Amino acid sequence: MDKIRWGILGCGKIANKFASDLRLVDDAELLAVASRDQEKANKFSQEHGSKLVFNTYEELVACPEVDVIYVATPHGFHHEHVLLCLNHKKAVLCEKAFGLNAREVDEMVATAKNNHVFLMEAFWTKFLPQFGQLQKVIQSGEIGALKMIQADFGFRAAVPPPQRLYDPRLGGGALLDIGIYPVFLAVTLLGRPVEVNAVMSPYPSQVDEQIVMNLKFGNDELAVLSASFAADTPVEATIIGTKGYIRMQNRFHNATSRLEVVIGDESREISVERESGHGYQYEARHVGECLRHKLSESPVMTFSDSMLLIETLDRLRRQCGIKYESDNT
Repeated sequence: MDKIRWGILGCGKIANKFASDLRLVDDAELLAVASRDQEKANKFSQEHGSKLVFNTYEELVACPEVDVIYVATPHGFHHEHVLLCLNHKKAVLCEKAFGLNAREVDEMVATAKNNHVFLMEAFWTKFLPQFGQLQKVIQSGEIGALKMIQADFGFRAAVPPPQRLYDPRLGGGALLDIGIYPVFLAVTLLGRPVEVNAVMSPYPSQVDEQIVMNLKFGNDELAVLSASFAADTPVEATIIGTKGYIRMQNRFHNATSRLEVVIGDESREISVERESGHGYQYEARHVGECLRHKLSESPVMTFSDSMLLIETLDRLRRQCGIKYESDNT
């Protein structure tokens, strides 16, 4: 395999960032893009230099030259679009949230396994250099045993807001859109919560405009998390141990975040090598490595990782009464 030939399904904002960063991956090529809006697909293709452009997703998944497809549609469609790819034996990198609920994710994973096709949730944060540095500091014991995580993600939505933010058919709501980042951080570092509690402020569409979450873990660690479409928040995270803490400064989930270790009255910044781009190139490189080694599952963002995350999100939604039509299927 010379270059990994990528297709992109859905040509929205995040797909533009991913396509831009794909240029930073030496062994990757953006071969094809697809959108149901022909004008949008043509514009995207011209901007990012893809060889092929389709105005149906079915044409993209049927293209024999494409090795892997990045699914970048709203998460209410992920289940449908991932299954479409997998059933055409196309490897898939799918944006988070992976699905609307655990049932959808379980079916996606089962289909990937049955078809022996690679599938991974595109949780780019886990592949960023500073996240690796964060884990090294924690594992070193410098801040002691973990006791608490505090994390927030909030911004004031535009008026009128984009449809995807509040439409339950698209998986709208602060929790699945941005609250997923604080929850990801907590379960990645602390595991499966033994208790979850949450309250939310509803939008007229009955999805959550704001949500506050408290999680308890097996060794009595706690996580205090929040997400909001109603207000700008610091978008920071603090990982607190018995000897000190690590502050992940604004914006804690992306490639520009700065890490600070505080032990008593002393603090130091963690040095992190940074590349140009938005930071999506790291997960793209990892997918390429997995495909070259003929893996059907990432050893970094595993199926178990994705199931734990979506199961925790389901539990939080049940606490608040946030429901999607897919929950009743």
